[in-house]
Amino acid sequence: MKKKTVIITTLIAAIIVAAYFIFFSGDAKTTKFSFATISKGDLNVIISSTGTIQAIKTVEVGTQVSGKIDRLLADFNTQVRKGQLLAVLDTVVLAASVRDAQASLDRAKALYEQAVAVHERNKQLFEKQFMNEVDFIASKTNVQVLLASQKSAVTALERANLNLNYAYIYAPISGTVINRPVEEGQTVAASLSSPTIFTIAEDLSSMRILTSVDESDIGQIKMGQKVQFTVQSQSGKKFDGEVMQIRLNPNVQSNVVSYVVVVKADNKDRLLLPGMTATVDFYVDFREDVLLVPNIALRFQPSDELAAEYQKNREKELANLPDSVKKQMQERGAQGGMGGGNSGGQMSFGGGFGGQNAMGGTGGGQRRRTASRVWYFDDNNKLQMSMIVPGLTDGKNTEIVRARNLKEGMKIITGVIESSAPAAASSSNPFNPTSQGGNRGPSRGF
Repeated sequence: MKKKTVIITTLIAAIIVAAYFIFFSGDAKTTKFSFATISKGDLNVIISSTGTIQAIKTVEVGTQVSGKIDRLLADFNTQVRKGQLLAVLDTVVLAASVRDAQASLDRAKALYEQAVAVHERNKQLFEKQFMNEVDFIASKTNVQVLLASQKSAVTALERANLNLNYAYIYAPISGTVINRPVEEGQTVAASLSSPTIFTIAEDLSSMRILTSVDESDIGQIKMGQKVQFTVQSQSGKKFDGEVMQIRLNPNVQSNVVSYVVVVKADNKDRLLLPGMTATVDFYVDFREDVLLVPNIALRFQPSDELAAEYQKNREKELANLPDSVKKQMQERGAQGGMGGGNSGGQMSFGGGFGGQNAMGGTGGGQRRRTASRVWYFDDNNKLQMSMIVPGLTDGKNTEIVRARNLKEGMKIITGVIESSAPAAASSSNPFNPTSQGGNRGPSRGF
């Protein structure tokens, strides 16, 4: 009987111990956080865009007459000079047109000379009254008509010679042939649009990039603004350029408005080729040697339990302060206009830069500037919060214009990796704007 009692007692003790570990060990586990470090460095604010590289001046060389291409005297990448012969069309038909026009002119000249001679004879007869006035006027008119025909024949001959000259295609500018879409023997037809025989880029030592910038960013782009860009063919290499033109004509696609910005870039090394896609960074603003905080740290919001722990620690710290200091800090917090205060004159904690432990007032004072919170653990491993005035941001890091208790190298909280603490049944987080109920806690004002 005694042995049985001992066994039962042992089982009961084991059950009690197991229940303790099940229901209370979870509270002993600590929350694991991810951290980032406040650094010091330079901050570049940039606007990124993509565009196509083009030659600054490109000319499409076409033909003004129809015909078969007899000879091509230039090819892709050929360096040409202004006035250099590039291609010749078949001249058989065009030369025949010249001969036909010449024959028409000769006939017109002969008829005109004949009419002049007849008119001179008729003039003498008219003066001697051997010809009536009607016939004389007809003779004179015939001379004028044949003179006009002769002039028309001269013009036709000039046109035929001009068309024959158009069969010889010359370079209009000096440069490099970057395209030749035709072959020898191919027939080209000159109609409303001249067919392209060659495309010549004037100077490939300087290039331009046509980029598209959104309407929300175009106000930050200025003439002469410095840019850097990259191309896929030159991995890791950055090229310099500057804005040479901001086109006022908007491009609207799917209700999205953008503007074309033209960037000029040096290409003396000939690494940039027409048609390449460039990723362009416009340098909008710059800060040198400033404190930087990762943006992810500014988005961190503590859990309700952590916020309650922080509030409790702050109340303990403030309880030990002299009454004169409390009054001074309360007045300073009221002047700073810490919004979202607590009811009943209870002081909320955290916000201002008025002192080491400045407190916010009870009212919802006017917010004078936007601020953000940064969370960290102090040397005693206690959760602390610091308000900062943010400056420029590049989308990854933000400049710290003013902050309390923050310095280079400090580790700040960016998120929660693992949390095993049980959630409270009903609690409010004064530092999380999404929490419901309870006090709102310190705002971001000063």
